[in-house]
Amino acid sequence: MIMTKHKIKAILFDMDGTLMNTLDDLTDSTNHILGKNNLPKRTKEEVRSFLGHGIRWTIAKAVPEGTDENIIDKCYREMLVYYKKHSMIKTAPYNGVKQAMENLHKEGYKIAIITNKAESSAKKISEKFFGDMVDFTIGDDEVTPLKPCPENIYRALKNLNLTKEEAVYVGDSEVDVLTGKNSSMEMIAVLWGFRDKEILLKNGAKIFANNPLELEKEIKKLG
Repeated sequence: MIMTKHKIKAILFDMDGTLMNTLDDLTDSTNHILGKNNLPKRTKEEVRSFLGHGIRWTIAKAVPEGTDENIIDKCYREMLVYYKKHSMIKTAPYNGVKQAMENLHKEGYKIAIITNKAESSAKKISEKFFGDMVDFTIGDDEVTPLKPCPENIYRALKNLNLTKEEAVYVGDSEVDVLTGKNSSMEMIAVLWGFRDKEILLKNGAKIFANNPLELEKEIKKLG
């Protein structure tokens, strides 16, 4: 692999809704845990709206309002175990994503994944679908604050030995837009994920990609 001559040397990707369509497996796993605990199940669209802030947030939103915190914690712990074993049943990269990743990798861009998904599940998915195209994956380790806190972005930049001006962050949600802002980084919002363009615009997104080919072009426009 050659080192890119572009100003932008690395792409930091969100995972869910950006690289991977994980909605079906997340919905099925969430509803399995809810049913196991005699709680009402949720629709796929409801689960979609709960995603972005990590699994505990998703579970806390999925349970009925006013549910005891101990029940939420129990469901969260059960979800971590269950989802890790059922995270790649229906999950797959969005159409065109893998080819775009291969193109960027061949051109010398460093690639990392920064996600609020549990780190063990995120690494498992990344290794299966992207292999050595991804330099490393950072997820929820239950210690470091999650996005939109920029701490994991800074960890990634440090690992890559790059400045924020030499990288771009790519995501699909308002959490990702705010992550870009909080990191003082260029951010590209993809429109094939879990949020509509209106929500992204409302939160300050300025650069958009309708498909992975457009994403490649937008990255190269940055220099």
